[in-house]
Amino acid sequence: MTAYQPIAAPGSELNAQDFKRVAAFIEQHSGIKTPPSKRLLVEGRLRRRARASGFASVAEYCDHVFADPASLATEAELLVNALTTNKTDFFREPKHFDYLTATVLPALVAAGERRLRIWSAGCSTGAEPYTLAMLLDQFCMSQACGYGILATDIDTEVLETARRGIYPAPMVEPVPALLRRRYLMTARGDRAEVRMVPELRAAIGFGQLNFMDPRYGVGDPMHVIFCRNVLIYFDQETQEKVIRRLLDCLLPGGHLFLGHSETIAGMDLPVRTVAGTVFQKV
Repeated sequence: MTAYQPIAAPGSELNAQDFKRVAAFIEQHSGIKTPPSKRLLVEGRLRRRARASGFASVAEYCDHVFADPASLATEAELLVNALTTNKTDFFREPKHFDYLTATVLPALVAAGERRLRIWSAGCSTGAEPYTLAMLLDQFCMSQACGYGILATDIDTEVLETARRGIYPAPMVEPVPALLRRRYLMTARGDRAEVRMVPELRAAIGFGQLNFMDPRYGVGDPMHVIFCRNVLIYFDQETQEKVIRRLLDCLLPGGHLFLGHSETIAGMDLPVRTVAGTVFQKV
């Protein structure tokens, strides 16, 4: 059977060969699969990257990037930044946060834990770790305990946005009014933007992490890991490898939260399902 070849549409700047080269690089570097159906999306992002780099066309940009290993190494991080998807919202999939605050956190404190460690893996522009920080701060004030949040992503540009903690005002509308008053302030006098208060920003450590790394050097094991709506971009073999590496960073009895559309069906993992796509390490 002849293998399917993505065909460039009339007027397209991204030909089949360049699409295959880009897709192969992204999968090898980040584990993310890019099917032919994403060609137009890839082309648009490559066009912006080509213009920013001073190239007249996507083809010229691709010829430069893939000309030799040195050129690819120089452009690799920026190319990944351009092609990764960064969909995120505050309080996204709220049932997870309900379960965290009603069940997981009280159980940790009842077991004697006095400093809670949580990792937002694939944090994008920061909505998830800041959501966690608001909830952890509220909980720990009432329980006289401490907390720390690690937030990682492969994309260095979204990490910089997350570190700044500045967002368009409409983006934070899902944040409950009480938490908005406590943790958000007007950004530099611009009422169209809000910024996370300094103490919340200080509670989160941001860093770059590639899920394809053989080990995740995150320091002390975590009590809770959120890795939501990330695995959907990987094939099942890669998904299982990533989950196993995440579990290596999780304390026994710790909780792993995946996205509602993600599944571990068919995987032999040391976890039990406790609620929806919430899993406890055993």
